[in-house]
Amino acid sequence: MVALNRTTPVRPAAMILIAAMLMSIGLVMVGSATASLDRSLLAPRIWTTPFGRQAIFMLIGLAIMLLIARLGRPLLASSSARARLPIILFVLAVVLLAAALVPGLADPHRGSQRWLHLGRFGIGVGFQPSELAKLALVAFLASLLGERRANARSFGRTFLPAALAIGICVGLVGKENFGTAALLACAAGAILFVAGCRLHHLLLIVGLGAAGLTFLLFAAPYRLARIAAYQDFWGDPQGAGYQPLQSLVTIASGGWWGTGLGSGVQKYGYLPESHTDFVFAVLCEELGVFGGALVILLFCAFVWLGIRTMLVARTRFERLLAFGLTFLVALQAAMNIAVVTVMTPTTGVPLPMLSAGGSGLFTVCAAVGLLAAIAHRSLIENADGMTECASEARRDREGSGGTP
Repeated sequence: MVALNRTTPVRPAAMILIAAMLMSIGLVMVGSATASLDRSLLAPRIWTTPFGRQAIFMLIGLAIMLLIARLGRPLLASSSARARLPIILFVLAVVLLAAALVPGLADPHRGSQRWLHLGRFGIGVGFQPSELAKLALVAFLASLLGERRANARSFGRTFLPAALAIGICVGLVGKENFGTAALLACAAGAILFVAGCRLHHLLLIVGLGAAGLTFLLFAAPYRLARIAAYQDFWGDPQGAGYQPLQSLVTIASGGWWGTGLGSGVQKYGYLPESHTDFVFAVLCEELGVFGGALVILLFCAFVWLGIRTMLVARTRFERLLAFGLTFLVALQAAMNIAVVTVMTPTTGVPLPMLSAGGSGLFTVCAAVGLLAAIAHRSLIENADGMTECASEARRDREGSGGTP
């Protein structure tokens, strides 16, 4: 067994392969969850079907992943790029988040202004700025707290700018998307903790964050209704408790081995959001506990590789970035599975790499590409170190006149 230490290299291809496997499973399940007797799986205009759109999104996501994995290496090596790009990305995310709240620019979806409409050519393409905000906030905090000159324990130089950035992102996202806001707050707090911020600074931001999330919770009555429904969903099985009950029925229908791929019944109008937030329930119905456990194991493998990438990263910035991205994907997956299995109230957070949609998929693919770039840089450093050690050993043998 290979010892897990700081010099153990991580193969970037392994992380990309796991992500591709999860996306492939997601594509199959989106196709199954959106199957209809009066509509073919594919159409002449492929983007008009959910399966066709998701297939296109997957191909674009893979291209983004591979491109960032390749271009990310020189960018990570550049100190100016590490300092400037996260700020540019963060400012862009804030501008887009603010634009999504403007009635004339936003694309309302079920009463929630989370989308920006990007075109009107019959494609129905939209973009969710909160997905970009996840990547932007993690990169900004990693850059701010990872600079050599910065002091993570300083209130004015690092903690206050970090707290302001977190507050801006969480506030703008939370107005329309409480689940993603809570996800951002938890991920940001974890990065501050790992970066070594002072305990009383952390307690301060935890208190402010809890107060802010509580305010957002009470600002929208439907959020309180979801909590009430979670506490007693049997009390209103046809109203507020309908979705959690149907999710449990869907999972229970699969048993250990499932009803068979494509043979699920709950997706035919019984389970809302069956191809987006609740695609894991459909997977459990058709592939059973075995299929659900396989997906969870793949996420665990992804997290394990992400932690190893963090441990072998070359710089403090890369370590914080690898931790933040890994934690973000892991926490979002855990939140979604907890909602689908009715362990927590409904939050509207999709399952990374499996739920239908392009914005979230592209963000996760960019995160995987960055992790692969970090892993590749550490792999090169490990190879260079081994070459240097071999050269030193050869010089020692030549100097002493010994033989190998």
